[in-house]
Amino acid sequence: MANSFCSLTSLLLYPSTFWLEVSLTDLQHYRSILLKVEDFSLFTLMKFTCLSEGKGYHFPPCHILNLCGFQLLFDCPLDLSALSVFSPLPINLSSVPDQCTSVCTCETSLDSECGRKKKQKVEKLLDASSLIHAEPWYKTVKSLRLWNISFIDVVFISSPMGMLGLPFLTRNKDFSAKVYATEATARLGKLMMEELVEMHKEILQFYGPQESSCPEWMRWNEIELLPSALKEILSGRDGEDLGGWMPLYSAADVSECMRKVQSLKYAEEACYNGTLSIKAFSSGLDIGTCNWSIISPKQNITYLSSSTFASATATKFDYNALHGSDVIIFSDFSASNVIDKKDDYNGFSPGVSKLSGEDDDRESITEFLLNTDELAEESDKLAFLCSCTLDSVKAGGSVLIPIARLGTVLQLLEHITFSLQSSNLKVPIFIISSVAEELLALLNVIPEWLCKQRQDKLYSGQPLFDFMDLLNEKRLFLFPAIHSPKLLSIWQEPCIVFCPHWSLRIGPAVHLLQRWCADENSLLVMEEGLDANITFLPFKLMAIKVLQCSFLSGMKLQKAESLMKLLKPKYVLFPEKLKQIESCLRSFSCIYYSENETFGIPKLKDCSEVDIAIDLACQLSHTKLGKENVSVARMKGELFVEQGKNRLLNGNEHSGSSQTRPFLCLGGVNLQNLLTTLQKKGITTRVEDVTTTDGSDKTYLVHVLEPKHALIEVSAARTKVSTGDESLSSNISEAICTILNVI
Repeated sequence: MANSFCSLTSLLLYPSTFWLEVSLTDLQHYRSILLKVEDFSLFTLMKFTCLSEGKGYHFPPCHILNLCGFQLLFDCPLDLSALSVFSPLPINLSSVPDQCTSVCTCETSLDSECGRKKKQKVEKLLDASSLIHAEPWYKTVKSLRLWNISFIDVVFISSPMGMLGLPFLTRNKDFSAKVYATEATARLGKLMMEELVEMHKEILQFYGPQESSCPEWMRWNEIELLPSALKEILSGRDGEDLGGWMPLYSAADVSECMRKVQSLKYAEEACYNGTLSIKAFSSGLDIGTCNWSIISPKQNITYLSSSTFASATATKFDYNALHGSDVIIFSDFSASNVIDKKDDYNGFSPGVSKLSGEDDDRESITEFLLNTDELAEESDKLAFLCSCTLDSVKAGGSVLIPIARLGTVLQLLEHITFSLQSSNLKVPIFIISSVAEELLALLNVIPEWLCKQRQDKLYSGQPLFDFMDLLNEKRLFLFPAIHSPKLLSIWQEPCIVFCPHWSLRIGPAVHLLQRWCADENSLLVMEEGLDANITFLPFKLMAIKVLQCSFLSGMKLQKAESLMKLLKPKYVLFPEKLKQIESCLRSFSCIYYSENETFGIPKLKDCSEVDIAIDLACQLSHTKLGKENVSVARMKGELFVEQGKNRLLNGNEHSGSSQTRPFLCLGGVNLQNLLTTLQKKGITTRVEDVTTTDGSDKTYLVHVLEPKHALIEVSAARTKVSTGDESLSSNISEAICTILNVI
């Protein structure tokens, strides 16, 4: 039956009757049959809400979309940078020197003398003792808690980082949504959640079980005593962020969460409720990350997450698969960050694109998008990091690298491997993580998620990554915990250590930084995004060299504009921050959104395409409508929605004979024809004109004088017959039907 459908391009559905407009030239072949459907559930506006703009790679944005009556949630992340308000373990507060306060002051200036005195008072309080010494809670998307979880129908996960808050939803008894993620994202996200739970266990062992559902530090009188910098992280500028803090989930919650996730391969089609056709396409940002294509009967939607056009590890950005989208939801906030960073502008000014108007052809745009300058820039950054690492090792110091980006860590390992071999240095490299062994084993079984260069290595019999040789040579070691007996037995310094957690509040990185923070020859490699003043508060005498790096987290603004020119959607939803450069986005219709604002997206189609079964189309008996080149036919069938398409099938109670059904009349009543027909039936009449006061509607009153009295009201909108004689009523009805089209 799948191949026995005709294509229908529009549909109008009445409670019990389908009206069809059929092209006379195509009727005999049952092609291009048109149905007009009045399906009010499909005509509702799409409603879109940005729940969180996020904070880059580690805290991706979170959005919710109402499409065809379904609530769709995009990503459910955790803001792990907010852990900086808590004190790590272990720490001896009495040993923290007073000068730590002056070292870790905030660089803020106030104009008034009163303001300076107030700020100085806060700066004195901003020391290690100001941090919260309790079991940390975790900051979720606060606005998500305002939504009824039971109303969420589908959750789309675009990256492993966007999955970390999902157990908070799935452990709720009211949660019943379908969760979609790529296979790689699901497996990596599971490992990251398990690692987070494992690191948190150390804190639980120190503080013990909670005594109440509301910890002491969440009370307002305690929050008011905190320095303003910590207070803002904890409760936000408006004091409403406290609702987003929750105690961490358990390992059992993670397992239950993964049972509700349906994993997909790239370009694999899934269908939700027969209405939404769903596909994931590579975003190129990291292994398993994706953009979502959602096809509904009314619109084709693309959710564009943070994406990059070139990657040294992950499958390349599949932007060609996004052609034909009616609406693109652009959620990559990294493009808006260039507005605030003059160094990243690279000579770009509002209203001026790197791609001139003369070069708007497809070939020029594609060449511009696939330019590898960004990839070369990332490679240069990694080479510089590697150089700094070797300098520290040669000086007798150790290197701590708590970076969480899988692709970046894999590349950095390769660079370090090559440099160590070139310089003939025998320095051990440790990867300390509860999931390290499982993670590296996973890399060998997911080659389809890697870039073409990596896949070519596999086909030629080479290791996917060069650092695999270090494992075989016993120069790269994997350990689940920092207190592993075998690790202690082979520990050697100087060394290079990759370990969690980048927040420097939980995990092995805390203990190693406490060990090396006073060593001026050692090196700490961090990502930008954390407030160094607050992050380093618990670590005394920070003499260690700190190298903060920014890595590519999405496409730049110039490429975002060019991509939209190539995809040519009808609407693009951009962050509000991009509104100030609206002049360079004039090639398409833009809708700008900001946090916690809900707005409707205009409907794009007045009708829906419908497939009609051949056996049902063969039973049509059409009637031509007067002088119009249009024919209509009656039919009875069942309307289904399957894989985002409307399908009209033959109903079980269908009867091919139209005589078993009452006649349907359509068309307008011509007064002169009506009077002539009535006269032939021996009915005497008199006509009276009646006009409304505004002259907008003219009605004719036809008074029936013989054989009995009756009144016929004839207007453009309706014809009404009033009489007390059933026989006369029947004769008048027959007269009216003879001048109308009957099906």
